Amino acid sequence: MLQFEVLTDIGRKRTVNEDSAAVYTHPEGIILAVVADGMGGHRGGDFASSTAIKVIGEQFMKLDSSRFEAEENWAQWLQEAVNHVNTMLFEYANENEEYKGMGTTLEAALIRGRSCLLSHTGDSRVYAIDDKEIRQVTRDHSYVNVLLDSGEITEEEAAVHPRRNWIMKAIGSEKTITPELYSFEVKEGMYVLICTDGLSNKVEQQLMHEIVIADSTLRKKAEQLVEFANKMGGEDNISVILIESTEVEVSTP
Repeated sequence: MLQFEVLTDIGRKRTVNEDSAAVYTHPEGIILAVVADGMGGHRGGDFASSTAIKVIGEQFMKLDSSRFEAEENWAQWLQEAVNHVNTMLFEYANENEEYKGMGTTLEAALIRGRSCLLSHTGDSRVYAIDDKEIRQVTRDHSYVNVLLDSGEITEEEAAVHPRRNWIMKAIGSEKTITPELYSFEVKEGMYVLICTDGLSNKVEQQLMHEIVIADSTLRKKAEQLVEFANKMGGEDNISVILIESTEVEVSTP
């Protein structure tokens, strides 16, 4: 059984919230959790993230049950859906001058039972959390990670690099996109945290872990994550989806 909370907050310094987040529940018992962090000026970022979330959600809710029969079908659908959103945003930007340069990160997680398939583009993140540890599932598509991979900088240098917020891949910024796919098991008692960099840049993983495993409601945990990001400056928009995998309820006659 899955429970979830969705929160998005403008932060303390921004005048526009360019983040979007939503969870869609399909009648077949599968959920789609999506988080997007838009970019591209006052108008473009908000439009890019909200459009990505809305379009992929609408496509998901119209899906026939046969598309969920095998996990290979999930992967195919995710690729198709993300590519559709990418093409839509890219063409719209080319046709409308004020939207040129817009794009958005996109985390799209399909979860049914204990299985999660995730499409990742950009530097929003997904964490898997249990009472023992917090594990970052995704790896940022960032400029500093390119430098790290080539051995040009160290982890310590990456943390303070002036271009650490530059991303190398975004939905809508290029004609074609190849999102990264991840698959993992959502065990009983585990949490899945999906967030924008407004949270991950401000709240250290150890504190995230402490908040999420604390004895509190799911709503309160999500609120505390946002609250701490704002306490640490709140320079960016903050979005959080927190999903808890609980024991399956068995009804007794």
